[in-house]
Amino acid sequence: MIEFFNIKKDIPFMRYARVTTIISLVTFILAVWALGAKGLNLGVDFTGGTVMEISYSQPADIHGIRISLEKMGLKDVAVQNFGTSRDVLIRLPLKEGTTSAKLSNQVMQNLHAEHADAQLKRVEFIGPQVGKELYDNGALALLVVVLGIMAYLAVRFEWRFAIAAIIANMHDVVIILGFFAFFQWDFSITVLAGVLTILGYSVNESVVVFDRIRENFRKLRKASVPEIIDNAITRTMSRTIITHSMTQLMVLSMLFFGGEALHYFALALTIGILFGIYSSVLVASPIVLWLGVSREDFIKPEKKDNEAEVLP
Repeated sequence: MIEFFNIKKDIPFMRYARVTTIISLVTFILAVWALGAKGLNLGVDFTGGTVMEISYSQPADIHGIRISLEKMGLKDVAVQNFGTSRDVLIRLPLKEGTTSAKLSNQVMQNLHAEHADAQLKRVEFIGPQVGKELYDNGALALLVVVLGIMAYLAVRFEWRFAIAAIIANMHDVVIILGFFAFFQWDFSITVLAGVLTILGYSVNESVVVFDRIRENFRKLRKASVPEIIDNAITRTMSRTIITHSMTQLMVLSMLFFGGEALHYFALALTIGILFGIYSSVLVASPIVLWLGVSREDFIKPEKKDNEAEVLP
């Protein structure tokens, strides 16, 4: 494996495990508080509403359209380019005292009055029941992914690694959700897809570290468990820096240049990747250590040559 960052001396990560765990715990508690106090700002996909696709003959003024809708009293509206700069996707939440059909007609009349070239290409009505089904299916998908990851790690490694990885992954997921709850960013089905992506991405980093830990138990016979874990993290540090830097670069390009359609999806990935690196190294590994992983879990003790065979 090519190493651009050749770190010769092992970094004593486990020496600071207690401090990093306290930081993680405080961050986790703050995220849970944000979810409990403010809750997620669920988008139209989950709450129900109206989706309108409008086409213009020239590049659309997204900011101007948003201001025009705010003057109508529609503040929680998502306006974004869809496909090209001339196509606009508008998501309208449910509004009391009016129907979705009437609301979409009012929006279209208002936009057409300001821009005569505005043409309605399609309109879809998402009922609350459909939104609830998407929410339930999303929660079920999250649960299935967690159980699948836990079963995979328990079979490939050992139950302590499975528990550590799931705790670390849930740490990442809750923190992402906490950010979206605290800042009241729009949480749509696309963001949920980003959260599920981070689950798989984060466990991949944990597997790389865990695999090196298992290998070290066989190679470093005289080293202590903390030293084995420190060596495993240090030896994979070059790969971690290169892989995550390249991935984060691509995600940041979506965040800054992908437009509003990809903004929150890329934002969820950005937060998840940053905390995924942290949790794989400074959350999962200390938990494995505290759960009491040992060399005997991977290497069966050798029988003594002079051990007499007991006859019946």
